[in-house]
Amino acid sequence: MFANTPTPSTTVHFSDLGLAPAIASAVEEVGYETPSPIQAASIPPLLAGDDLIGMAQTGTGKTAAFALPLLSRIEISYRKPQMLVLAPTRELAIQVAEAMTRYARHMPGFHIAAIYGGQAIFQQRKLLNRGVHVVVGTPGRIRDHLARGTLKLDQIRSVVLDEADEMLRMGFVDEVDAILAETPAERQVALFSATMPPPIRKIAQRHLKNPQEIKIKSSTQTVTAIHQRYWMVSGMHKPDALTRILEVEDFDAAIIFVRTRQATSELATRLEARGYAAAALSGEIDQKKREATIGKLKNGHLDI
Repeated sequence: MFANTPTPSTTVHFSDLGLAPAIASAVEEVGYETPSPIQAASIPPLLAGDDLIGMAQTGTGKTAAFALPLLSRIEISYRKPQMLVLAPTRELAIQVAEAMTRYARHMPGFHIAAIYGGQAIFQQRKLLNRGVHVVVGTPGRIRDHLARGTLKLDQIRSVVLDEADEMLRMGFVDEVDAILAETPAERQVALFSATMPPPIRKIAQRHLKNPQEIKIKSSTQTVTAIHQRYWMVSGMHKPDALTRILEVEDFDAAIIFVRTRQATSELATRLEARGYAAAALSGEIDQKKREATIGKLKNGHLDI
């Protein structure tokens, strides 16, 4: 059973968590000061080498929760895959790899490979042949490389299952089991999921040893003044449907969520062409520009 992790009575800072100096320096440069609840609860046991189950919603800082402590344990002089992160989608794999690259900026010689479908496999093979410390990928493409012999997991020290419930929903459970079977028995495993359906619980029981269990209760609830509605619209009609909604709704500012970073730019361009002051926000935009964009939305210089 999971127990909700209480909020600490005193403020914890990243400098208190025992991260490797190189990682701590990167965290400071990124501008992080106070860890989120999932980060504060996950970093110490992961640094200690414990297995971990973390239940928290998307957007709570899960990537840093596992990346910071596990990068702190990387042996940079040994250029073999030491850490494996499994993600359900190409977009998440890229996002995690980019975040880890930022966190490892002060680790000279650090190499990471993002492995996913839709990219030429020979390019990924060349990258793996050069030697990497961390592999981030989707289960299907990781299994493909294992079958080809272009990826070996015999030196893996830690495995992360990110958004495990999404991997279940997409039918990757068998692939995850097969991949974990290729890793050393003594490796550390961290499983993060927004929910814990029975198949995910069984994966945890099969592959994790005495895991620390953390559940962060979502503090985000729908404001009572918000009225929720939805429309079923096919993909090709979404831009026109969205435009109609914006035309009939009286709003001062709006935020539209989309699935990928590429879609943020494409939609912002379309909205600008239709006369709206719109801007894209995504993880590839640096923090200062993101804050500036939010500021413009708040002060009325942007519509969307």
